[in-house]
Amino acid sequence: EPLPKELEGVGIEERPGAQVPLDAVFLDEDGKEVRLGELLNGKPTILTLVYYRCPMLCGLVLQGVLEGLKGLPATVGDEFNVVTISIDPLETPTLAKLKKQTYLAEYGRSGAAAGWHFLTGKQEQIQRVTNSVGFFYKWNEERQEYAHGAGIFVLTPQGKVARTLYGVLYEPRTLKLALSEAREGKSSLGEKIILYCFHYDANEGRYVVAASRIMRAGGALTALTLGGWLLVSWRRSRREAS
Repeated sequence: EPLPKELEGVGIEERPGAQVPLDAVFLDEDGKEVRLGELLNGKPTILTLVYYRCPMLCGLVLQGVLEGLKGLPATVGDEFNVVTISIDPLETPTLAKLKKQTYLAEYGRSGAAAGWHFLTGKQEQIQRVTNSVGFFYKWNEERQEYAHGAGIFVLTPQGKVARTLYGVLYEPRTLKLALSEAREGKSSLGEKIILYCFHYDANEGRYVVAASRIMRAGGALTALTLGGWLLVSWRRSRREAS
């Protein structure tokens, strides 16, 4: 069935490796001019594109992110950042500040204010970001609201799209693995092993066990174990023979 006219051109298109404009200029919740690249601060970053007066969907997305963040051992601002940008150029830093206060109060972790940024900006700057990550939306004049998709973007420290997560629910494990992927080789040994054994399934919207990889790893481990046992047996036989 064709899409309703009001939803034509609306949606999220995966663009792995796409570069967000680090020089895009916005206002933070205090009305201070900032550049997007400054807020990444050399860390993986969760990017959420919403608008603060949204009657429903944006609130569900932000609440889903919040619940996922609560399940992570690391606090926002320590190992990763969160940047929330309003797609509505008419919204103000005052409204952004109120939203930030609400979500930080529910998050309840000290120090998170320095790592979770709520921004507003001009239409041109907003669209530079949304177009770069594949987030397409439009204004519905009749309903007086924006039509848009539900999803978030996990960026590398250099501002490239590492993973696009769809929907309004983001499991802590999914966020943790996506952030680990975004670190680009700077993950711990344990995280690298976990990432090897799991892969992201877009249909499921989460990371699932990569059975073939585990079987290959198991086969290699078995071969190494058998080879070690044979080597020890051979050396023991030589010692006994001499």
